[in-house]
Amino acid sequence: MARKTPPAPRPLRPGPRGWPGRGGGASLLVQAPTEWRGTSVQVCGLWPFAVGSGTPMIGVPIGRNLLTGSTLCCDPISWFQRAKLISNPSAFVLGLPGLGKSTIVRRMALGLAGYGVQPLVLGDLKPDYVDLIEALGGQVISLGRGRGHLNILDPGEARQAAGRLTGNARAHVLADAHGRRLTMVSALMTILRSIPPSDREETILDRALRVLDERHDGVPVLGDLLKVIQDAPEEVRQVAVDRGSLKRYRELTEGLEATLIGLGASGRLGEIFARPTSQPMRLDRPVVFDVSSIDDSEMDLQAAVLLACWSAGFGAVTVAHALADAGLEPRRHYFVVLDELWRALRAGRGLVDRVDALTRLNRQRGVGMAMVSHTMSDLTALSVPEDRAKARGFVERSGMVVCAGLPAAEMGMLTSAVALSHAEQNLLTSWQDPPAWDAGEGPEAAPPGRGKFLVKVGGRPGIPVHVDLTSVERRVHDTNKLWHQASRIGAPTTPAEE
Repeated sequence: MARKTPPAPRPLRPGPRGWPGRGGGASLLVQAPTEWRGTSVQVCGLWPFAVGSGTPMIGVPIGRNLLTGSTLCCDPISWFQRAKLISNPSAFVLGLPGLGKSTIVRRMALGLAGYGVQPLVLGDLKPDYVDLIEALGGQVISLGRGRGHLNILDPGEARQAAGRLTGNARAHVLADAHGRRLTMVSALMTILRSIPPSDREETILDRALRVLDERHDGVPVLGDLLKVIQDAPEEVRQVAVDRGSLKRYRELTEGLEATLIGLGASGRLGEIFARPTSQPMRLDRPVVFDVSSIDDSEMDLQAAVLLACWSAGFGAVTVAHALADAGLEPRRHYFVVLDELWRALRAGRGLVDRVDALTRLNRQRGVGMAMVSHTMSDLTALSVPEDRAKARGFVERSGMVVCAGLPAAEMGMLTSAVALSHAEQNLLTSWQDPPAWDAGEGPEAAPPGRGKFLVKVGGRPGIPVHVDLTSVERRVHDTNKLWHQASRIGAPTTPAEE
């Protein structure tokens, strides 16, 4: 008769899934325990806490941390001014189309408006920001063929401000206005020619602008600048180095004259820059330049208008701070949005320098900034190596980098400017997957990466966050308005519709 094997002794304590064996009831699936969040005052008796959260709580509420569920408050101005987390009040936003880049920037602009910061959207191509600025009681400036004009020789409020200022402050405002006008004329020439003007041409333009200011009453336009060059005043002939020969002067300025004629009403860029400004920009309220009427096929015109809007916006900010420094106006801070940055950079050689000059001193000027583009390839696809290096510097100098879904091919270029771990790279590439088909509803579901972002500051671990819109924001941020009503072409009409 065989002996029975004695049963195994019962363990002294249960395993990770419970008691094993008959009657033990070990579980095949261990459910995650319920998590609760609280402040150190509310749950002080539970110290030391099992899990801590390092998500900052200073700034605009953006959304919830995807890992901890805690609220993330984030914007470049609050993190620079109050939290001292970044050394430059700027953010660079990268991500594929349709994943919500404009949404997170609009959230920052809306929240900062509540803190008293004025949003300035210097060129809205979609438009993505017009409804938001209107809801905030701001100013909408429409530009485009037949819709509005922006005179690049208009100093804006610089002349009026100079009349209220004295000494170095007055000289600084006038010098800044002159420099911006010269920069914009050179930038438009670069777009029209695809190469920057020569040193001699820029010197001639500089002196011609000074002669124009001395001789012209009121606000001049490009046609007035052209006439000064054609009249060949002695001051301009001296810097042209014509050796006393008017014939040589005509030869030296022939290309310059032809380009300025091309910038007029009959040129490729149309009459947008050749007539007086149709709607001056205000300094006491949010502003958006609506350039959505310019078709995507006119990339040169889009780039030119964007640069003109950027120049006008930063010029207005300089005037506002000069008046505030003198105690003549209240101090205002501005949140400047530069969307579709890649369009301006690709329009011609040398434009990276123009953009760099407009944006480099934002910290000294009391301006927070958000620059938006699709991928790093947009910045590194420039033809000149020096331009590529400067464009990459836009990302490197930003106080924070906010990334949505990006393809795997972008990771090498992105990590050269921003330190990303392998886990963070995998997270970003997973967010760029296409949407799945919703069998229940019929249409495609939302892309898995829509509204998800990784906030990076230097070499610190990134903060993954999901932006949830409120019902009010959904109405203001609706970019599919034209699709809400079905097309009636060919559909039978009812007597009421007739």
